[in-house]
Amino acid sequence: MPAIETCSLPADAFLQRYLREGHYADCYITAITGDAGLAQYVEAFYTTALFKAERVVLAMIGRSSTDHQARQLGAGARDRFAAWAVEQRDDRQILLRDFSGHTCSWLMAAPIPGGGTQLYFGSAVVASADPRTGRSSIGTRWQVLLGLHKLYSRMLLRAASRRLMAGDR
Repeated sequence: MPAIETCSLPADAFLQRYLREGHYADCYITAITGDAGLAQYVEAFYTTALFKAERVVLAMIGRSSTDHQARQLGAGARDRFAAWAVEQRDDRQILLRDFSGHTCSWLMAAPIPGGGTQLYFGSAVVASADPRTGRSSIGTRWQVLLGLHKLYSRMLLRAASRRLMAGDR
């Protein structure tokens, strides 16, 4: 199984805007054999067993979703999925912002010359001004959770890449 690596955001990544504005942003990458477009990647990502566990938690707060809705999101037939709304998309990437406006998720599938697909996954945490200091920060809660977030991001990307490589779409 290919490694999941941390990387810089591609120059054309929709998530770049958040990084330029001073918010936290990360990016993970892996390569798979075979061709997978954005639609297949989005569906695979949001229908893995790992993400389905998150969907159960989201359903408890009134943000339920289905595999069919994940497929529609990937195909561009839906602009809302669970806790997210599409902020921007094209044929290779999609940027979703959560209902609270505090986080974004970004997925991109890019063909590799000669065959294969690069899968990217990134997140942004929107900083806000601390009322006491006036300094912009993602806040203590996110600082504490960042290590877990990074591990979970890698696990999600690995699960989606395995699903795509297994042909289980």
